[in-house]
Amino acid sequence: MKEVYNDNSLAENKVLILYTLNKINRDYTDNDLFKIILAVNDINYFYFRDILMDLVSSKLVATYTKENQTFYEITTEGKNSLELTIDVLPGILKLKADNVFKNEIVKIVNEDSISAEYIPEDEKNYTVKCKIIENNKKIFEIQTFAGSNEQAKKIADNWREHAKEIYPKIMDLLN
Repeated sequence: MKEVYNDNSLAENKVLILYTLNKINRDYTDNDLFKIILAVNDINYFYFRDILMDLVSSKLVATYTKENQTFYEITTEGKNSLELTIDVLPGILKLKADNVFKNEIVKIVNEDSISAEYIPEDEKNYTVKCKIIENNKKIFEIQTFAGSNEQAKKIADNWREHAKEIYPKIMDLLN
């Protein structure tokens, strides 16, 4: 990865983040956004976070919280700034970004659509929450008890791996 960043790469990366946020129509966490930017341009996470926070403090990017997660979106000022600075982004990077959006967004949507987490209640007891999210809406959530960290992890891992088979079976039983 690049060790030294100059003013040109800083400007390119700022515009690339704005360009990305302007192109996508869904909620993105910083990790989702980082995956897309990294697939387009060689950037380390800490540098990316500095740039993103700079864009937020400049009010070009806004944050909001939903279900205890922070999401990022381009503001009107960010769109205006992007219009004025889009020429800073080399055409090859725009082309690469457009191609990456198609692939990475599908991966991110699939990753985000099935999730599981386990929360310790005390030293031995855990609550496991398994969810399916489509179009930014929770369509299914089930919560269960686990008597150990190992059991909680196993339930969460099984949900992530087999939700596509488990969910229809549960729905059949409920109908």
